[in-house]
Amino acid sequence: MLLSMTGFGGAIVRQNGITVFVEIKTVNNRYLKVSPRVTEGYAAIEPLIENLVRDALLRGSVNINVRIMRECSASDYEINETVLAGYMQQLRAVSVKLGISETFSAAQLLILPGITKERIPIEDKAEIVWPAVEDAVKQAIANLQIMRQKEGTLMVGDLQENSRILGETIRRIEACVPNVAGQYRAKLTERVAKVMAEHNLMLEPSDLVREVALFVDRSDISEEIVRFRSHLTQLDAVMQEKKTKDGCGRRLDFLTQELFREANTIGSKANDAEITKHVVELKTVIERIREMVQNVE
Repeated sequence: MLLSMTGFGGAIVRQNGITVFVEIKTVNNRYLKVSPRVTEGYAAIEPLIENLVRDALLRGSVNINVRIMRECSASDYEINETVLAGYMQQLRAVSVKLGISETFSAAQLLILPGITKERIPIEDKAEIVWPAVEDAVKQAIANLQIMRQKEGTLMVGDLQENSRILGETIRRIEACVPNVAGQYRAKLTERVAKVMAEHNLMLEPSDLVREVALFVDRSDISEEIVRFRSHLTQLDAVMQEKKTKDGCGRRLDFLTQELFREANTIGSKANDAEITKHVVELKTVIERIREMVQNVE
């Protein structure tokens, strides 16, 4: 099963007065890179979020945003009586000194820095919200995988069509091979005969046969064609796999490189205009495949 490295997944979970919004965006990357962003005050759960992502994904650049909203109650905060008493003492002293008779209400004093503080430590806050966050992240990952699977299915169809074109093109190249030696022999005979006539020389037929045999040996591409077909068969097999532990992307990328290598060798050895034309088509199709498999997990 091919999975695209590009996708989006989101989820909203509400549990026990906690609301969590999660958005995951992924793009292709040679390795797995996870970048979590969490609401201020909950940084302690970022490693836990990253672990969930790494358990589910193999490659890609992953940006995951987690927003946490928690309904607060009066029991979550406490008044720092020592700080409040200090403020009141200073205010009385300033009032007497400046002759100010204005009084200050409790509401006005509560907004001063340090008057109120949270009862719940940061670590405990993270522990309280984690069940809801975990549920939301897992749902977002599941939605992301659905999108990546759909795009991967479309990619399989495109890759199979390109693979079919490669198979047809290599068959055309193979069909050209028997004619290469004959064409070379005819051209060589013509050139040699012209030179011999100009210098009034004779050429033994065995010498011509030996030269043609050397050319055929140098330009033999039968092994390259066999290897090309083998790589193509493996490419098709990888695309048909239902599930793999390490994904398909790296193997597809390797096979694409090998196909390109064989196409290059065929083009350099064949020494035939018709084969060269087909090799150009091979390379064009292989490049299309290479671009697609760069986005396969």
